[in-house]
Amino acid sequence: MASGIKIITKTIPSRTDHLSEVRAFVSEAASAFGFSDEDIANISLAVDEACTNIIKHAYQNAPDKEIEISVIRNKKNFEIRIVDFGRQFNPQEIKAPDLRRNLAQHRRGGLGVYLMKRLMDKVEYSFMPGKHNEVRLIKYLQKSVSIARR
Repeated sequence: MASGIKIITKTIPSRTDHLSEVRAFVSEAASAFGFSDEDIANISLAVDEACTNIIKHAYQNAPDKEIEISVIRNKKNFEIRIVDFGRQFNPQEIKAPDLRRNLAQHRRGGLGVYLMKRLMDKVEYSFMPGKHNEVRLIKYLQKSVSIARR
């Protein structure tokens, strides 16, 4: 491990009743990193959305699978890596939602990827067919601090 980099990891079962553990785990790490309360809430929501998508789509609600969540911190970057071993998807196929139509039709769901991209500075996906899928959610402390000072 390179100097100045800290990694903490948590593994949960693929059940939504474990999402509160994930939110607490990520919130505590984000707080220790120095993020504002608003940024902590946004990071936690983005991670919750990613894990929910894994449970619903990659694992098709199978409760006996695992999700690995790692928080990687260095001086300026706060990265959450979420790994699953389920079905992969093509993020290029996800279209931006029509928020007005969703609101008018009282639609629930379908905003997870959109929210993750809006709440985080960077969202990246990688897939190793037959092995695992990974989503990386990155937030920069410096950007966060400069916005808070405005």
